[in-house]
Amino acid sequence: MTQPSPHPKQHTVRVWDLPVRLFHWALAACVIALVVTAKVGGNAMEWHFRLGYVVLALLVFRVLWGLVGGRWSRFATFIYSPARLVRYLRGAAHADDGVGHSPLGALSVFGLLAVLVAQVATGLLSDDEIAFAGPLTRFVSNAVVGQATSYHKEIGQYLVIGLVVLHLLAIVFYVAVRRQRLVGPMVHGDKVLPAPAAPSRDDWASRALALALLAGSAALAWWVSTLAGAPSF
Repeated sequence: MTQPSPHPKQHTVRVWDLPVRLFHWALAACVIALVVTAKVGGNAMEWHFRLGYVVLALLVFRVLWGLVGGRWSRFATFIYSPARLVRYLRGAAHADDGVGHSPLGALSVFGLLAVLVAQVATGLLSDDEIAFAGPLTRFVSNAVVGQATSYHKEIGQYLVIGLVVLHLLAIVFYVAVRRQRLVGPMVHGDKVLPAPAAPSRDDWASRALALALLAGSAALAWWVSTLAGAPSF
């Protein structure tokens, strides 16, 4: 009788392509800097605006890359049904749940992206009535500006901070309790899996496409920044 191997074969798979990895770390750095500049205030608000435009460009890029990027970067691979989420929470995970974003991780990603989109959008519509106003304030009523400003400074700010903290705690939980390596793969792109899985495309052609999409996203953000003569990057 053949004895099972004490060391099951492991499979190294490219899960996170370079564009999504760069997006992840750039977004993390920008969000931290946005929180800091908002708290400091004063002249730091000029950098707050500039960073806001950078985040706008990054978010537009991520939406586009979620449609045409590497396999595990595409939204289609981590949009799960409620039943799939329930099975995952009950411990009956699907084989693919451990490759890219898990059902629970996908909720975290979509939640954070949605909150950041709302925060950037309301920032573009905000006015502190002192020295800084978003470039889109002249296109809406004073009532809308007031509501956007209130959300941006209060609810939105704390939602972003709360979800970021929750995201970090989830990473700590998965690393410390479930013994899953999450940070390393987001640095070098590869995951070591117990079974084969389709890799993400991550060649020079796909990276060139990502660069073109990022350039277009940056151009859009720059154009938005010029609409009311706001500080641009």
